[in-house]
Amino acid sequence: MNTAPARPAGAAPAHPALRERLAARLRRLPRETRDTLLLLAVIGFTTAPHLSHLPVWCSVLVVGVLAWRAHIALAAGALPGRWAMWILLGITGGLTLWTERTLLGREAGVTMLVALLALKTLELRARRDALVVFFLGFFLLLTQFLYSQSLLTGLWMLLALWGLLSALVLAHMPVGRPSIASAAAVAARATTLGLPLMALLFVLFPRIGPLWGLPQDAQGKTGLSGTLRLGGVAELANDDAIAFRVRFFGPRPLDRHLYFRGPVLSSTDGREWTRLVPTVVPMQRTRAELVVRGEPLRYEMTLEPGRLSVLPLLEATPDQPAAAPQHEGWLFGLRPDLQWQADRPLAERLRIEATAWIEFGHGPREPVAGLRDFMQLPVRAHPRTRAWAAALRQRPELQRADAATLTQAVLEHIRSGDYTYTLEPGTYDGDAVDEFWLDRKLGFCEHFAAAYVVIMRALDVPARIVTGYQGFDGLQDGYWIVRQRNAHAWAEYWQAGQGWVRVDPTGAVLPERVNSGRRLLPAPGFVAGALSTIDPALVETLRAAWETLNNRWNQWVLNYSRSQQFDLMRALGVGTPGWQDLATLLIAVLCSVALVGAGWAWWDRHRQDPWLRLARQVQERLHRLGVDVRAHEPPRTRAARVRERMGQAGEALAAQLEVLDRLRFADGVRAGAAWRSWWPAFAAAARRTNRVA
Repeated sequence: MNTAPARPAGAAPAHPALRERLAARLRRLPRETRDTLLLLAVIGFTTAPHLSHLPVWCSVLVVGVLAWRAHIALAAGALPGRWAMWILLGITGGLTLWTERTLLGREAGVTMLVALLALKTLELRARRDALVVFFLGFFLLLTQFLYSQSLLTGLWMLLALWGLLSALVLAHMPVGRPSIASAAAVAARATTLGLPLMALLFVLFPRIGPLWGLPQDAQGKTGLSGTLRLGGVAELANDDAIAFRVRFFGPRPLDRHLYFRGPVLSSTDGREWTRLVPTVVPMQRTRAELVVRGEPLRYEMTLEPGRLSVLPLLEATPDQPAAAPQHEGWLFGLRPDLQWQADRPLAERLRIEATAWIEFGHGPREPVAGLRDFMQLPVRAHPRTRAWAAALRQRPELQRADAATLTQAVLEHIRSGDYTYTLEPGTYDGDAVDEFWLDRKLGFCEHFAAAYVVIMRALDVPARIVTGYQGFDGLQDGYWIVRQRNAHAWAEYWQAGQGWVRVDPTGAVLPERVNSGRRLLPAPGFVAGALSTIDPALVETLRAAWETLNNRWNQWVLNYSRSQQFDLMRALGVGTPGWQDLATLLIAVLCSVALVGAGWAWWDRHRQDPWLRLARQVQERLHRLGVDVRAHEPPRTRAARVRERMGQAGEALAAQLEVLDRLRFADGVRAGAAWRSWWPAFAAAARRTNRVA
């Protein structure tokens, strides 16, 4: 029968009692077991960010080995023998070679490093084994920055560094049972003392290239694709990730002018749109086909990593964009379709400056052979939409109409045709364009753009789809934010005498999307919805604060370049700074810091143990009395030497030395009143002994 008293209704669970029992259990663990468990936890924390980049077998191996080693520590069991370790090492090397096809390079190297760090914990028999684990752990910290340089990664690695230093401090405290909190405090102080030197090296160390050479922030990123299936842009509308940040050196353009041009898609098989492979090589240069009007607009853009090598620059940007100094080496080219192409995918964050003209015209003004490529449709695709286009052409007022007039007729049909702009148009299983245009009339921007292009081509008008971004999400820290959910699709048609003309069919059904940047927003998740219920502005405030902090990390840390270093040199009075001036300043500052550190260590040595100074003063006084003592000898040994050298005459002096010996090694005795009251008595005894002698 259960006789335990029932907890009163509404009483809180005994969490403090549970925590106290857990703390008591940890205190009962042997120190070696406790320190081993702490080290295993720190290794797991350090390794965790790598698991998403490692082969599955390596992640399973690391988790299994760490759990095995924790069981051995708790059960006080025996560590595996040498043959077992050799077998595990052989399996690790073989699996690495099988998955990576090599034992060299970054991926294979990181895989082996993580596996070896875990396996080394099975050899923790002596202090030197722990030091090897610490060394591997510190090296593993650096490898994480090969995959990501984000602020979260930096904070995670800083915590991992603190944990490794705490475990290292414990390993250098062999006597007694020092608490983990005291070791963590020592590690925190050491880290804090090292921060100024770290900042100094960051500011002055020569910048040869990017901060880290092999970033891969683009892995797993979403963004615009080089192809388009109906529904693809709508998927991006659910993505809150930042695509890029932009800052204007002048007034901001109106929302209806904020079109950032991405991939231009002109070929279709009836289901998917892709880039055009021209059948006729254009004879005219692109720059000659671009005409700009009005005032130029300078802007700066920080692009987040993405999947493509396309720069979504503001329409129209005719001149070569300039990469920031820390991103030197990039090559950009302007394609005939007014699309800027980089020489490689944007696998790292990229900052550029460029100049755009809001008013522009581009493309050939007269018919050329290459325009036929923009009139092609698959033979059996979209039969009902093409029939609808043929019927449109039969209207008397449109039989001889030009492209602009036909466009207005199509847009008017959208306005009056009960079409709905929605993020959830559903799945189109058959001919998507026919079903959208004539039946369901539910679509996102790519549905309207694709249907418009099909109709214009059916009317023998060259047309194409343009994907990119339109509008902003808001202003943060001086930068306008463009998110993936700002992704948009619009169209262009060719008009004789004008060239390519932009048209946005989405504006016919929802003018606010184009004129004021108003987007359809997906339903919030559970957490965001709960927070919004409590405070509607809380989620946006928290997100804006984090993104502002992240942007400053990007601008001040990741984008710190040698040009900024030279600007610092000029501010210090160097007229034309160069590498030699930077190296000279760095060496001078490091030498100064070293001297200051040496002086502080000398002062701190005496401040931490004033008994050393007292022992040296006692040694000097005894030497003047003719008693030869060594610096390492304790007071009781010195007392014996006084008696041996001076006999009964030195008894009072020897007695004072024995008092000092008891003070020196008594618990809780520190410098202060104890030795200040002792020194006058010792000096008086020395004077009496000198007179007697």
